[in-house]
Amino acid sequence: MLLEFIAAIAVGLGAAGLALSLRLVSGKKLPIWLAPASAGVGMIAFMVYMEYSWMDRTIERLPEGVVVVNASEESSWYRPWTFLKPLTLRLVAVDTRRNRHNEAQPDRVMTTVVLLGRWMPAREIPVVYDCANDRRADLGEGVVLAADGGLQGAQWRDLPADDPGLNATCQIQDAGSPIGISQLP
Repeated sequence: MLLEFIAAIAVGLGAAGLALSLRLVSGKKLPIWLAPASAGVGMIAFMVYMEYSWMDRTIERLPEGVVVVNASEESSWYRPWTFLKPLTLRLVAVDTRRNRHNEAQPDRVMTTVVLLGRWMPAREIPVVYDCANDRRADLGEGVVLAADGGLQGAQWRDLPADDPGLNATCQIQDAGSPIGISQLP
């Protein structure tokens, strides 16, 4: 965040310097207010670019085997341009590199769901997907993994058959090899 702030200031100073240079080249025919106006427009344009490119930059840095399954878009009044094109500020991914199986429960896959947010640290949630019954259980406090692979104290949530997280996890289980990074449209 600090580096982006410093970069925005540098862009603003560069835009103001360019405007002052144009003013000098024109023989001071351009108005003096063009320099601070150029600085402001440059800084806003830079920040808008950084916000809209966050999702693509984040997905590019994800390692092979981490599949993006959901993106959350939002608009806000203090970012009026988001009403034209909403911003993606949160991503949900499944880290299929961490898939674990128990031979006693072959249709269940233990993996990690990763929550990514702009200006927030990544959060990892261990989960179990039940591929045969289209459901998921978070491995939080009070959940015990029994020796037979069963979960005691788990709150199972039913999922639609086309749930992206379920499909990504179970596809890896069936295929036996990572499918790579999934980019959202």
